[in-house]
Amino acid sequence: MGYSQMSSLKERHELSLLSFARDLANGKTTSRQLVEDCLAQISSGSEGQHVYIALDAEGARKAADAHDALRAAGYAASPFAGIPISIKDLFDVRGSQTRAGSVALNDAPAAESDAPAVARLRSAGFILIGRTNMTEFAYSGLGLNPHYGTPKSIWKRETGHVPGGSSSGAAIAVADRMAHASLGTDTGGSCRIPAAFNYLTGFKPTMNRVTRKGAIPLSSSLDSIGPIARTVSCCAIIDGIIADQPRVDAIKNGAHRVRAGVLRSVVEAGMEPEVDEAYQSALRKLSNAGVELHDFEMPEFDQLSALGEHGGLSAAESLAWHQPLLERKGDQYDPRVKSRILRGGEQSAAHYIRTLERRQRFIEAAANRIRAFDVIVLPTVPILPPALAALAGDDDYTRLNLLVLRNPSIINLMNGCAISIPITAPDSPPVGLMLAMSGGRDAELLQVATRFEAIVGV
Repeated sequence: MGYSQMSSLKERHELSLLSFARDLANGKTTSRQLVEDCLAQISSGSEGQHVYIALDAEGARKAADAHDALRAAGYAASPFAGIPISIKDLFDVRGSQTRAGSVALNDAPAAESDAPAVARLRSAGFILIGRTNMTEFAYSGLGLNPHYGTPKSIWKRETGHVPGGSSSGAAIAVADRMAHASLGTDTGGSCRIPAAFNYLTGFKPTMNRVTRKGAIPLSSSLDSIGPIARTVSCCAIIDGIIADQPRVDAIKNGAHRVRAGVLRSVVEAGMEPEVDEAYQSALRKLSNAGVELHDFEMPEFDQLSALGEHGGLSAAESLAWHQPLLERKGDQYDPRVKSRILRGGEQSAAHYIRTLERRQRFIEAAANRIRAFDVIVLPTVPILPPALAALAGDDDYTRLNLLVLRNPSIINLMNGCAISIPITAPDSPPVGLMLAMSGGRDAELLQVATRFEAIVGV
């Protein structure tokens, strides 16, 4: 599947989890057919070999046949039973290795049980078609992987652009119809960046909304678990299941007028013209639809440089997990990932504790700053997916990686929840609009996002 074949908003809804659930219930399709269609895309497309680190084709077929038989007998586990999805290679899936996109874990034993998020999806009847590729150990926003290859963004694939990371394979699996939703993680944008780079929707919940047990950590202070899918409703369905919460449905007509804060200054710095044009167009659409837009700035961003010193929380917390493995197999790491983890060694215990304290003050100040708004809006990423050829040098890699992570990581640092929704048509460059709220307001955010999707989606 190529860039010109990506779905419009109307087509994305026709390929949504709700649509597949209706077709399964009405007998218009079967689980086996959905699985075979995904497997055909994997085998015939140019990116399948780089999207999946491990594929369970026969297991998916057997599960599909079982779900079809159960549905025929009136015992479907849920309306979504039998729909194939993918799992980022960061989660334990019983009977298979969790390698986190690395070869340093090739000798790891198979997982004895599913991570809770995976188990909940399996209990709802979703079919786990395979493990998706990712930036090694989830430590980059670009999505490159020298061990298993880098899947290309669906945009201008003939040229070759980064997919976004770290949940790179998760996004391309959905974009290329190799799965109909993906389970990912987000520490600084790892669900939202690849979604924005591939005309998809990516949801980052409040950090503790979904248990992280059974997932290899990057940062215990910042990691969260969320979906990448085609629509807001798809993300809400997956979120409700993995969070073990009631599903969030759209706000009914006649709901209150939304007051949106438009975050200015640093989040718009370095914005490429195509992104700026799409972003301003989305803001105009929201205003014309009756959304109250209010520009604001956050002086608290002055604190961000201190939070990122010596690699910040991610470097210190990842080094704590990786140190024993680095001592044994450090030569097998991607050098760009290894160097970022090792920066954690530059921090003293006192520095780390001060960073935690600074972050808590930032969380409180940010929550107070945005309290006046129902939601805040900003560009998900200020640039288009960089060309792979532009990342040959380490300086270019570092500069572009920091730039794509900049806006999304603000929400992780403030312990908020956020979602990226696509705002450009498939014949235009991919751009995402990010909506965010303070932590714990996930259900409200998904409801507002449903309304905004209908306004700005194309």
